[in-house]
Amino acid sequence: MSHAHANCFKITCMKTGSYAVMHFLVAIGVAYVLTQDWRVALAIGMVEPVVQTIAFYFHDRAWSKHLASKGVSPAEAVELRG
Repeated sequence: MSHAHANCFKITCMKTGSYAVMHFLVAIGVAYVLTQDWRVALAIGMVEPVVQTIAFYFHDRAWSKHLASKGVSPAEAVELRG
């Protein structure tokens, strides 16, 4: 794995992790406002973001592959996303 590719992968994983934390907090908060039940809010808030986080990772990887097919290097792709 080249250094640029490893760096792109690391950035993608860091973005995915920070997105997951933010998504958990928002999902739990919204579910609580709607249900007024912290147990239901936690249940909803734990399942939905996990699915979204996995989907986000693959979405981001698909974009990277799309950019690569257009001749954009991994380093340039990171700059475009930054």
